[in-house]
Amino acid sequence: MEKRRLGTSDVNITPIIMGTWQAGKKMWVGIEDADSIRTIRAAFEAGITTIDTAEVYGEGHSERIVAEALSDVRSQVEYATKVFPNHLKYNLVIEACERSLKNLKTDYIDLYQIHWPSGSFQTEVVPIEETMSALNYLKEQGKIRAIGVSNFSRAQLEQAAQYGRIDSLQPPYSLFWRQVEKDAMPYCIENNISILAYSPLAQGLLTGKFTGEHKFDPLDNRAKNKLFQGENFVRAQQALDKLRPIAQRHNCTLAQLALAWLIAQPQTHAIAGARYPEQAIENAQAAAVQLSEEELQEIDAIGRIVSDRFEGDSVMWDW
Repeated sequence: MEKRRLGTSDVNITPIIMGTWQAGKKMWVGIEDADSIRTIRAAFEAGITTIDTAEVYGEGHSERIVAEALSDVRSQVEYATKVFPNHLKYNLVIEACERSLKNLKTDYIDLYQIHWPSGSFQTEVVPIEETMSALNYLKEQGKIRAIGVSNFSRAQLEQAAQYGRIDSLQPPYSLFWRQVEKDAMPYCIENNISILAYSPLAQGLLTGKFTGEHKFDPLDNRAKNKLFQGENFVRAQQALDKLRPIAQRHNCTLAQLALAWLIAQPQTHAIAGARYPEQAIENAQAAAVQLSEEELQEIDAIGRIVSDRFEGDSVMWDW
């Protein structure tokens, strides 16, 4: 899989990234560590060398699982992790990074990201200048190679960029959830900031495997995902029906088609999670699907059957 440069940094990442929220187990149901380890390893062997995790995914459990899967090939992979908004004070950023380094069994993190803006989830508001000062220090020390932000609006991104180089933005972005296109994407394109799209398959909805009868466990975060509810879900099924012939034309799955469309967008990479090795391998194969300009536009229009309902809505869940 051909790598792409992360922003203006010296880090190169794969267009498909292995997402490991589920490996942390918290807010997911039926996840086994052995499966997670095998799946992350399968992703690597299929060509996905960039792995995204976070300290909050199971309070470090996901990071430790990533290390268990990939420590022996550390020099061949790129680790991206995140600091949660309850740790954005200067000293707390430093401490959080040290914990992540220990969990990941490494002496450097390729991309270290602010997971949510300060004040999210009733956390104390910390000036972005203070947080960026800590991140710049970690970068100078060689503990991190690049700085990124996640779930930031354009205005928040612009403010953070006043205090240091931001090389990536991680927003929710898929064919069915596209607010970033009108908000931060133009700024990212103008300033060469990579977009690392999370939930690129709309938490599995774009696989086409969920029917109206499916009921999520109340502990599963998808039970509160707006896309799976009422009229939104009905529209999603209509869109999927229109996407199926295009996928068949390319001899690929709906998921692969959705990922191929996403990584064809400007500066965009897709963070795709997987529970099992075969899913990770399937995700990796999406990088080989080549779509024409006409097909990209056709897929774009189909996606709007769903995405246009969420104009101005920034959070995918009813939390």
